[in-house]
Amino acid sequence: MLASFEKIGLSMSRGVLVRLVLVLGLLAGCAAIALNVSPRLGLDLRGGSQIVVEVQPGEDGEEPTAEDTQQVVEVLRGRVDSLGVSEPTLVSQGTNQILVELPDVQNSDDAQEVLGQQAQLSVHPVVGAAASPDAEPTEEGNEVLASDQGDVIEIGPTAIRGTEIDGSDAVNDTTQGGGWVVNVDFDGPGGSTWQQITSEAACQDGVPTAQTDPTRRVAFVLDGEVISSPPMAPSVGCAGIGGGQTTITGDFDFEEANGLAVLIEGGSLPFPVEVVSNQTTGPTLGGEAIQQSALAAIIGLAATALFIGLVYRLVGLLATLALTSYALISYAILLALGATLTLPGLAGFVLAIGMAIDANVLVFERAREEYRDNPAAGMRRALSVGFNKAWSAIIDSNVTTLIAAGLLFWLAAGPVRGFGVTLSIGVVASMVSALVIARVLTELGVSVPFVRKRPAITGLSDVGRVRTWLMEKNFQIMARTRIWLSVSAALVVIALSGILVNGLNLGVEFTGGRTVEYATGQQIDADSAREVVADAGYTEAVVQSVTNNGNISVRAGSLDRDDVETIGAALGDAAGGSEIIQDSEVGASLGEQLRNQALIAFGLAFLGQLIYLAIRFKWTFGAAAIIAMMHDVLIVLGLFAWLGKPIDGVFLAAMMTIVGVSINDTVVVFDRIRERWRLSRPDATFADEANTACLETTPRTINTGIGIMFILAALAVLGGSSLGDFSIALLVGLVVGTFSSVFLATPLTIIFNRRAPLTRTQKVRKERDLQDSGAVV
Repeated sequence: MLASFEKIGLSMSRGVLVRLVLVLGLLAGCAAIALNVSPRLGLDLRGGSQIVVEVQPGEDGEEPTAEDTQQVVEVLRGRVDSLGVSEPTLVSQGTNQILVELPDVQNSDDAQEVLGQQAQLSVHPVVGAAASPDAEPTEEGNEVLASDQGDVIEIGPTAIRGTEIDGSDAVNDTTQGGGWVVNVDFDGPGGSTWQQITSEAACQDGVPTAQTDPTRRVAFVLDGEVISSPPMAPSVGCAGIGGGQTTITGDFDFEEANGLAVLIEGGSLPFPVEVVSNQTTGPTLGGEAIQQSALAAIIGLAATALFIGLVYRLVGLLATLALTSYALISYAILLALGATLTLPGLAGFVLAIGMAIDANVLVFERAREEYRDNPAAGMRRALSVGFNKAWSAIIDSNVTTLIAAGLLFWLAAGPVRGFGVTLSIGVVASMVSALVIARVLTELGVSVPFVRKRPAITGLSDVGRVRTWLMEKNFQIMARTRIWLSVSAALVVIALSGILVNGLNLGVEFTGGRTVEYATGQQIDADSAREVVADAGYTEAVVQSVTNNGNISVRAGSLDRDDVETIGAALGDAAGGSEIIQDSEVGASLGEQLRNQALIAFGLAFLGQLIYLAIRFKWTFGAAAIIAMMHDVLIVLGLFAWLGKPIDGVFLAAMMTIVGVSINDTVVVFDRIRERWRLSRPDATFADEANTACLETTPRTINTGIGIMFILAALAVLGGSSLGDFSIALLVGLVVGTFSSVFLATPLTIIFNRRAPLTRTQKVRKERDLQDSGAVV
């Protein structure tokens, strides 16, 4: 392959060839996954109901453990299966919550009723066989049920309740030559009763019953379903089975034995369950969300490609081509991990495009500097050094974003957790796209003989007009630190005033209650809708018009199904019909828990960022960055307070992303400050070097910001109500974060540096020598 490239005048180093082969292999593997694996869509995209069940303390006040909750999951799984729902999902969350997803279920009332019941396990004597499940029992108090063995049996009244069973385990019985069995332990009274009913099953009037006689069986029943009805073994005599323990044998493998043991023990748990959250999304809303997000991604990417191509010409176009591979890589990783794609998750993917753009812009700006300082070495070497010099800032900025995304995954739930997953995947995919695929394409592009003779085509032959103008003017930004700090303080005061005056419009996720979104036949404004809802008798309800689509959102602390239908009928009469698009209900206890999780997430995010920056830079840099992040979050929070926009889970995702975006921009500036300071002359001042670093990174900030803004603007216009507010928050956060990186974080670093100066070392000089040689450091 190397020889064939040289024939056309394109020489390739062995490293470039290896990277090219790896890229082709990676893309081929991703394409194979994408073509052969179907995606798992979240309910906000597919449509359906999402219910959160909370396992409550037992009657004796005992708190459920994670193991107890997992056993309840298995009990609830049987209940869901009885509803006939296709592809349901049941997973435990934390130690006492269970997430239940029911695709395509638009009325979850029946599911809530079934899931909210306490598990009822009971043990019954079998009194005989029955012709069919519809047969009448021979005596009052008996029941006729289909058994686990394929026949129909009649069982007597309950002999042992689930609370009289101490535990159940799957055991490999080596005494019988191997094979899995289920051991069941009874408490004192339960053990005595078990001996009595097994005695009656084994013998009648002192005579052993036939092995095929149905009355020789005992039935374990969970929620009205026979889960096991084993006959007495031939060795069981008229005395029954004593000792407070029994063993259920059969042709079990481990999964079968363990499953039965879990059901028996789970059904005996004294823990009641309560439905604390319910959300229903219509399939129309989900389909529109996919189309809108996909269209936003296409438009945003096209606009970004045009802009990057105009600024960076050939390498910009090649980097944009690499960005298209980002979609394939991230989608394949999502499928390979079996992750669920949610509505905020789509935004996470689109946002990660901006991270890839930033990485490429950093590289290209570094390559421009290298070519300016050493044009004789050639464009390919300048590009290679650019990748190596940008490596540190790219890694630091992406790691800080991953910290925020990881906290969302561990501390959040539902769609917001999905956002954390997809953002993490997107960041990894964007780094592969920017640092591997874009590197191969751009190094090949600048190696073409036609391009080598015309370096201006590459877009890297000069540092750009903006950079040249800034350096010529040499604006002394850091000479006015008091002004910038005053501006930041004023913005924070305005934001806090909005929070104090208007308060925060906490969404139902944080307060508890029910929110229903209605689509009306004709457009109706919020004031008219508010009057209609009040006339229907719901004067306390919060009524708003949803951004972008004009739907009506109604929120109240307590709305039952009849209330939802009454409000819908009233809106329908006033606006030519109505349809429920989304229905979300959260219990007060869960809302309080989610609020606490949000505060913990932010606290840990700030702490994690501070620790990372203190390790990578110095504590003074970390403290300045944390203050700047808090400044950015407060301003966006204040804006939403002034506008009365909801503070919900999607907004939390936006806030965590703003933390990542803000620190990303700050890290780039700090990385340049550290480099300049350690390579500066002995008589240079830290403030002067910081000022120059800000001027040098301004072109990167502008170009990256504009590229991301194209994507966010497309999401804001096309992304629907939730993503519309999400994008507005990020647009404001991007602007404020860019401001704070230069005009707040940097001045604070200068002030802190006076008390704890950053020392000069030779480490960076060694790094520079390695970078000059083209090695990765």
